[in-house]
Amino acid sequence: MNTPFDEEPHRRPGLLAGLRASFLTGIVVIAPVGLTIWLIWSVVGWIDGVVLPLVPHTIRPEQYIGINLRGVGVIIFLIFTVFVGWIAKGLIGRSLIQIAESMVDRMPVVRSVYSGIKQISETVFAQSERSFEKACLIQYPRRGIWAIGFVSIPAKGEVAKRAETGGQLLGVFVPTTPNPTSGFLLYFPAEDVIILDMSVEEAAKLVISAGLVYPNGKDPTQPPEE
Repeated sequence: MNTPFDEEPHRRPGLLAGLRASFLTGIVVIAPVGLTIWLIWSVVGWIDGVVLPLVPHTIRPEQYIGINLRGVGVIIFLIFTVFVGWIAKGLIGRSLIQIAESMVDRMPVVRSVYSGIKQISETVFAQSERSFEKACLIQYPRRGIWAIGFVSIPAKGEVAKRAETGGQLLGVFVPTTPNPTSGFLLYFPAEDVIILDMSVEEAAKLVISAGLVYPNGKDPTQPPEE
C-alpha cells in the first residue's frame, strides 16, 4: 500500500524538470570556464593599461598593424621582469639593490610599506622547498574537535626553546573555509599531529568545498585509494 509521501518508481520527469536539470548542468559547466576566461581577460587588460602608457608610441605594435592587440603589455612586462631579475642576480645588481634598500630604510613611511610588500612577495613567490609538506589532522580549537591543517616546518630558535614541551614542535597552518589563504599558524607537539595520506591539493579541495569534496569520495580520515 502506497502513501502520499511514497515516490512513484516509474514516474518520468516532466519537460520543465528536464529543462531545469539541463540548465543547471550547463551552468555548472559554463560558469568555471567563463569566470576563468573573464578573470584572465581582465588581468591582461589591467596590465596592458598600466604598462602601455609607459611605452613610447613609436614602438607600440598598433602603430604598424593598426590593431590594438590585447596582451602586448603583458609580454613587455614579462620581458622587463626577466631582464630585471637577470640584472639583480649579478654583482652590480645586488650592489644597486643594497644601495636602494639602504636609502629606503631612511624613509619612515616608505620603509614600512616597502618592508611589508617585500615580505608578502617573498612569501607568495617562495621556492618549492618552502611549500607545505603534508596535510594533517589536529584537534583544534579544543580536544574532540578535529581540523585539517598543513605541516610547514618544525619550530626553531626561540619558539622551540621557550615552548614548555619536551618533544618536537611542528608548525601547522590551519586554513579557513572557503578561503584557504587565510588561517592560523599554530605549533603542536609532534605526537598530537596525525599525518594524512591525502595530498596537500586534496586537503585544500576538502577545505575549500567545506567538506563536500572528499578525496576519491572517501572520508578524509581514511587514506585515498591507490
